[in-house]
Amino acid sequence: MVVPFAAGSASDTVGRLLTARLTEILGQSVIVENIGGAGGTIGTGRAAKAAPDGYQFTFGGVDTFAMSKALYKKLPYDPVADFTPVVMVAEQPIILLARKELAAKDFKEFLAYAKANPGKLQYGSAGVGSGSHLACAQLLAAAGLDALHVPYRGSAPAMQDVIAGRIDFICALGAAAIPQIESDTIRPLAILSKERSPLLPSLATASEQGLTDFDAPFWGAFFVPKGTPDAVVKKLQAASVEMMNTPGMADKLKKVGATFVTADRRSSDYLKKLLDSEINKWATLIKASGVTLD
Repeated sequence: MVVPFAAGSASDTVGRLLTARLTEILGQSVIVENIGGAGGTIGTGRAAKAAPDGYQFTFGGVDTFAMSKALYKKLPYDPVADFTPVVMVAEQPIILLARKELAAKDFKEFLAYAKANPGKLQYGSAGVGSGSHLACAQLLAAAGLDALHVPYRGSAPAMQDVIAGRIDFICALGAAAIPQIESDTIRPLAILSKERSPLLPSLATASEQGLTDFDAPFWGAFFVPKGTPDAVVKKLQAASVEMMNTPGMADKLKKVGATFVTADRRSSDYLKKLLDSEINKWATLIKASGVTLD
């Protein structure tokens, strides 16, 4: 399973948890290969060129399969033409986190502070074009704010620099954020989706706190190279559903900051329709934000 981000990233943490049970179900080792860089597009591009035999698949997300389509002028793969959707697996909240010493105790104070100090705040991400980058870019555009983007080679080093106070904030996936929230090393300010997360029910959304209708959800799914036989796709989809239904797996996933998608959203057809709608949605949002990459 290709994870197109560095070891220790939120996607890597979730991916490794899933492969352990998939190995048992499929009766053969499922190993993670981390191929990071360029907001996940390097690893995803390489996965697109793999032999369509089912022995290599990728753990893709809204960033590498929906955002990237509109973001990059020269994307090294086509999320629709080069891949076959297998199954939507997990969702993670994206959470706005600030260093504890920042002079803003809540989301409203953060907005006011950033507005009063245009261009002075710095935010980290898992790389240019990653979900953490675009969630923050979308937030800044929606709130009319200006801040400096500092890209890293993964979410782990970006998070460490927020904790250390070297940068000011980050829009992090749940798997990276929740352990730091629980250990009180960082300050959570808002959930960046329309609904609160069951993982952090007491943390209000940005929409609840004044940024009306703001929504930046994150999902993860399995994709195989286009041309993979239908029987192989169905076998991987069935094994994935069995993995999600395994007693105890949902609790394990929650402990790393993610949740499985509901049973009605686990078909290959659902993922295909979701991908089409997400590509259209993010094309509009990214065009409005003005963010483009070569």
